[in-house]
This record gives sequence, C-alpha cells and structure tokens, in this order.
Amino acid sequence: MVKCVSILGSTGSIGRQSLDIISRIAGVKVAALTAGTSVERMAQQCRVFCPELAVMATKEAADQLAKEIADLPIRISFGEEGLIEAATISCADCVITAVVGMVGLKPTLAAIRAGKRVGLANKETLVCAGELVMAEAKAHNVEIIPVDSEHSAIYQCLMGCHDRSEVKRLVLTCSGGPFFGMSREQLRKVTKADALKHPNWKMGAKITIDCATLMNKGLEVIEAMRLYEMPLEQVDVVIHRQSIIHSMVEFVDGAVMAQMGTPDMRLPIQLALTYPARTTCPVDALDLLSCGPLTFSEPDLKSFPCLALAMECAKKGGTACPVMNGANEEAVAKFLRDEIGFYDIYRLVRHAVDTVPFIQNPTLEEILEADRLARICVNDS
Repeated sequence: MVKCVSILGSTGSIGRQSLDIISRIAGVKVAALTAGTSVERMAQQCRVFCPELAVMATKEAADQLAKEIADLPIRISFGEEGLIEAATISCADCVITAVVGMVGLKPTLAAIRAGKRVGLANKETLVCAGELVMAEAKAHNVEIIPVDSEHSAIYQCLMGCHDRSEVKRLVLTCSGGPFFGMSREQLRKVTKADALKHPNWKMGAKITIDCATLMNKGLEVIEAMRLYEMPLEQVDVVIHRQSIIHSMVEFVDGAVMAQMGTPDMRLPIQLALTYPARTTCPVDALDLLSCGPLTFSEPDLKSFPCLALAMECAKKGGTACPVMNGANEEAVAKFLRDEIGFYDIYRLVRHAVDTVPFIQNPTLEEILEADRLARICVNDS
C-alpha cells in the first residue's frame, strides 16, 4: 500500500474520486495536486488535504490560487514544469495520472523515471507512446497499475497468471454509450447534450463524448495492447450494456475469467493505491439478485466508425496512433464548442490520419510532432 500520493488532475472526475478514496484510507497523505483552471475547487482541496505542492495550468490561475490560499504553507506552480515537479516530488511514492489528453505523457514518463508507482487513468499516454512508456517502466522497475475500469479488470484477472502464453485473448466490455442501437441516419441528428448522457458512468465531457463515438473503446484496445503486450488479434470488444462485467480474459484451455462489480470508478482507483492488498471500499457491493440479466453483442463498426479507425491505427502502429489521438482531442473539443456535428469527429480524425506523414518507429520527439501536426490538420480543415 502506498503512503503518499500525487494526483495529476485532482479537480476532474477521477481526481475527485481518488481524493475521496484517500480520505478513507488511514495513513495515506497527499504530496501534490494539479488542476487546469478550476481555482475554487483546487483551493477547497488544498484546505482539506494540505499538499506540499499545488499546480495550475496557467500562471493566471496559479496567481489566483495563491491569493485564495495565502494562509496555507503550500508551494504553487503552473504549466508543464509544475506538472513534472508534481509527478516527481520526492515524498510521493505513487502518482495518479488523471489529466485528460496528451498533456499526461511527459509527467507520466517523469514519474516512471523517478521510480514512482503509476496509477494510470490517462489513456493517451499509452495510446501515443505505449512502447516507449512500457520500456521505461521495465527499465526502472516501476509498477503501472491501470485505473480504467476495463484495464483494472484485466489486471485483476491476470493476477494469478504466471505465463502470458496461457492467455488466448483479452475481451474489453463496452456499454455502447448513449447511442447504442442507433442507425447512421439517426446519429447524424444527435446533439452535444445527447452525447453527454452516458447511461452508466459519470465522467468528464471529453471521455463521455469518446464513449458516444466508441473512440474511447478504440483507445482502450490500443492501451490493452501496450499494457499486456498483446497483438491486436488477441484483443476483442463486446457490447455489454449493464457495465457489470468490466472486462474478461479467455485462456487457452477455454476458461474465461471476468471481473464484476458495480459501475463505480472508486473500485479500480482504490486497488491502484492498495495493491497488492485489498481493503474495504465505500462502493456498494454487487447484488447479483437485483442487477438484472447480463447481455452481450457485437459493436456496430458501420454506425460507429471511430472504433474501426482506432483498430486500423492500432494495427498500423508508429505515429498513426498519436495522430489519431491528437486529431480526436481537437475534433471532440470542436464538437463540445458546437462547431461541428457528431459525424464530423470521425471525418476530421480520418482526414488527419490520412494526411499527416507516417513514421513507423518514432522517437518521443517525433510522436510529439505528429500530435502537433494532427491538431493543426483538424483546426485547418
């Protein structure tokens, strides 16, 4: 069990739930908190948890925070430099990376190189640079424990597996989002408000839109490939509307192991903090007699082409994944600003993947450049 934690993205959904769990575990302290521009919420968190360091995205937000908590003995920083300082602060033995987007890559690498356990809730880190990140984790003997419910489920199913050759495939479950069963014609008319109504989970806006397009599941496929060193052919997706089975592992002898639980992110967050131990959790236990029938179906790749595109990029590898990810971040941002329609997200990401020059074995600098060019491509389209 960890003793001191830094949370990157503390004012977001995962960050807030992480602090809720930390407040319930005796002896765990908070070393650093980072946020975007939510000064009021950050000030409240600082007063409750009194971290050594608080980081905001901009100097303006940092200056405002400094005024809000001037009576507290907390250092304040901002920007990428502050994020990296929070990720490497000496007193922390674990870093929860809950920031959204490519901004999480450099701090995650810094945390790994500093020897911290990483509770990974930032998909983009492994989607864009998974091979580099996992190589660094091996080189520094660092545990990366996934916080996503699906990858935490697989992690738990593999706890007793001593030989990965025994694994036939990983099965990621997918709720299907708010638009399950809709045709392409119906989806052309959906709005931002419709897309933000996830049936099972309460999450941030960006990931909720990714769930609506099924891009989120595509990102998770790539993440699973990197985390568990599996080829695309051994990672499948099934629609499971109830979000009770969080994912499964099929073994070569035909046995299938599933991790089940109520849809609450505090379960995987707590495991990332307490592993290898398990402790009592504030989440309601799953009641098999009242959860209803469990159903499964294939994803509709024609109506939800973002998932098919993500699988295509996963197979291609190289800079295809960071281009896809960067383009998707920008396209989703445009959709959330009501600048484009639902299917324009796929159109813009497809265009970027087809346009930005491809590199098969990129360096970190080339990955970052591919991300930059993808964003330019979307915003110029």
